[in-house]
Amino acid sequence: MATLDLFSAGATPAGPDRQRVQELHRLLHHHAHRYYVLDEPEIPDAEYDRLFRELQDLEAAHPELLTPDSPTQRVGGKPLDHFASVRHAVPMLSIRTETDTEASGAEAFDARVRRELGLTEADLPVEYVAEPKFDGLAINLRYEQGVLVQAATRGDGEVGEDVTQNIRTIGQIPLRIGAPTLGTDVSLLLPEGARFALGRPGGETCPPVPAVLEVRGEVYLRRDDFNALNERQREKGEKTFVNPRNAAAGAVRQLDPAIAAQRPLSFFAYGLGEVSATTEFKTHFAWLQALKSWGFPVCEHVVIAQGAPDLIAFHRRMGALRDSLPYDIDGVVYKVNRLDRQLQLGFVTREPRWAVAHKYPAQEMLTTVQAIEIQVGRTGKLTPVAKLAPVFVGGVTVTNATLHNEDEARRKDVRVGDTVIVRRAGDVIPEVVAVLPEKRQAGAEMFTMPHTCPVCGSAAVREEGEADYRCTGGLFCSAQRKQAILHFSHRRAVEIEGLGDKLVDQLVDSGMVNTLPDLYRLGLTALASLERMADKSAQNIIDALEKSKQTTLPRFLFGLGIRHVGEATAKALARHFGKLDAIMDASEEQLLQVADVGPVVAQSIRTFFEQPHNREVVEQLRKPVPDGCGVTWEEGEPVVIEALPLAGKTFVLTGTLPTLSREDAKAMLEAAGAKVAGSVSKKTDYVVAGEEAGSKLEKAMALGVAVLDEAGLFRLMKGDS
Repeated sequence: MATLDLFSAGATPAGPDRQRVQELHRLLHHHAHRYYVLDEPEIPDAEYDRLFRELQDLEAAHPELLTPDSPTQRVGGKPLDHFASVRHAVPMLSIRTETDTEASGAEAFDARVRRELGLTEADLPVEYVAEPKFDGLAINLRYEQGVLVQAATRGDGEVGEDVTQNIRTIGQIPLRIGAPTLGTDVSLLLPEGARFALGRPGGETCPPVPAVLEVRGEVYLRRDDFNALNERQREKGEKTFVNPRNAAAGAVRQLDPAIAAQRPLSFFAYGLGEVSATTEFKTHFAWLQALKSWGFPVCEHVVIAQGAPDLIAFHRRMGALRDSLPYDIDGVVYKVNRLDRQLQLGFVTREPRWAVAHKYPAQEMLTTVQAIEIQVGRTGKLTPVAKLAPVFVGGVTVTNATLHNEDEARRKDVRVGDTVIVRRAGDVIPEVVAVLPEKRQAGAEMFTMPHTCPVCGSAAVREEGEADYRCTGGLFCSAQRKQAILHFSHRRAVEIEGLGDKLVDQLVDSGMVNTLPDLYRLGLTALASLERMADKSAQNIIDALEKSKQTTLPRFLFGLGIRHVGEATAKALARHFGKLDAIMDASEEQLLQVADVGPVVAQSIRTFFEQPHNREVVEQLRKPVPDGCGVTWEEGEPVVIEALPLAGKTFVLTGTLPTLSREDAKAMLEAAGAKVAGSVSKKTDYVVAGEEAGSKLEKAMALGVAVLDEAGLFRLMKGDS
């Protein structure tokens, strides 16, 4: 394979210096891989440092030879003011979690896969790739022409944060790929005695690298590196980190890459995002072998498993190894190996049908309940929370555990002073599993839910058929205020860019913002006086607030945070009524005439707009300046969806369209009465495909679903055949 020449074609220094820089790149990348990935260094650290300094000197003498893939750029770059947003070319989907931690969890997944593939008992077992589920931070690495050009966090799956500078500091992640790393064994190792089938790539050659290759994996901290990091923090008298995952996530999201470089992060590759070219690979495992041959670390415990028995054996074996592994895992992951079968199985909502995470039983510890307090959420939900004597459970020091609601607290009969068993459910949410009544103190009183909000004093009511009590204070309750503001400013609501958690905390805690309209009364001087808020940052917030005044009725409705009213319901309400006043004054009977609005949603909407303070907030927001905030949107006449040209039709969008963004195309289709789905199925009527359309287009063709380009979509919208 030809080596990529990434040096500038402009001013060229003397040939020997240029050649030496290229040679130093090759040597330093090779030795870094031997050190960080294979743990088999070939030269002393002093010799590596000498080569590194030589490269630094040459780049200083010839700046035109400094390239993004240079080993000297692993720790470099100026501190950032903020992370830029990155829209993933291929969404980073979540994997469904199998809550049954016993063997039946693997059996249930295998049975579901076989059923959806139409396999019978006479067919051969399904082949899977089984791997540990790492407890770190998911990252997408984008390579173009073999060079790392971008690294992004998962974010919400659609949009993540650009953390390229920090990812460059991780020695295990290659800055440049394109040829096999010297001395790399591209096979994956199996523990002795395992039954799993294992393939090897043919021959000694390395597969060609696609022009665009996105590698997905996990950034994590080894346990020994985490312990050493905390020891250094203690020696400096600084705050220690709770667990390796938080320390890794914090390092990746450091604005200063020099600080990120001080934390010894590691990486495992386990999947792909966008790939520009088709390959001859037919399995997920073959891709993992290719990634390893290109220099990416792939976990040595990744194996091929045949059917449910092998999955069960893998789950048990990794469970036995869990405590002795050098890194944290909270389960294992099973993936259907054959790529054509992955395509056949497809996705459900935002999860692949062909993969599942199989967790281990959460760790449990004993502690005591010091108090039971009530927390009030954004929607007014009152949640009883047990305040615990600190206890270390599942890698985290736990001081709070949810009791969920009054019924659950009563069922478990949790009382102040009780000795309880605490578990981190799913290794995430701490909960009280059980009480040890034999250790209960005399006179301990049974828990009762308060009938007033502990924050604002408004009545707390329990709706019929509901398990939860809710504060009726709505936007008036200060406990709900912060989350209400954050929800209102969300990018899918009115979108106030830059208004994040910390700034909202300052605004509310300082008394500058008590209700949503107060946001639009903020002045530059007051904002600039806040901690970490310079004049430029304050002006950016003022500009974002002004920009947010131009919105849409669905976005405004969604931003109000009415319980049960999501984006889809807000759009349906806006289409059906046309005007906000009509929605605010609608009876439950009228609301029930809206598609997708049932009795619970109708009652919630009605209850919200019956509260005088909620209506007052709405009026202040939409009243023109100077008396009001001046938030505006276009209103129209009611639309009968059944009369729209594409009513009842389901569309799927894939690829990049020539003139329409994905959001614009979706909005246009929904305005015509269509439903826009995220995955292709037999119920799909049309797939609209643009450039670089992927698996959705392939599945549409396999199912015989009609495929349109942008021009065809416009013709369909006009009613042309």
